[in-house]
Amino acid sequence: MWTQTHITLPPKSRGSYLITDHITSSLPQLRQYKVGLLNLFIQHTSCALSLNENWDEDVRADMSDTLDRIVPEAGPNGEALYRHDCEGPDDLPAHVKSALIGASVTIPIKDGKLCTGTWQGIWYLEFRAQKHTRKVVATIQGEKA
Repeated sequence: MWTQTHITLPPKSRGSYLITDHITSSLPQLRQYKVGLLNLFIQHTSCALSLNENWDEDVRADMSDTLDRIVPEAGPNGEALYRHDCEGPDDLPAHVKSALIGASVTIPIKDGKLCTGTWQGIWYLEFRAQKHTRKVVATIQGEKA
């Protein structure tokens, strides 16, 4: 059995956000699956999805800070680093960060629940400074109870 749902994430600016509860509340049909897989795919090129720490908020802040150090918006003296800056200096860095983290996650389903580890949650990482509304395609494949 396959099902597919489109989920809208609330508008957010740059940062890393725990969205597990938003995703599961948007997918009440999860409870019907005995075993399966949930694939989440974000339909944008300047943000990402990840499965990571779900308890300590500092991890999300540190992740955002680390990615900003790895892919800075400007050089040490404020000089432009990239050709692609159509939507501002955070444009190309957002695309690079998205490529590094990825646009999708797949999570096993067991007895109607996501089969994540104790400290795992679904993250939405927004790489643009301006708030954006993002769309996620949620595809469930599995055997219903």
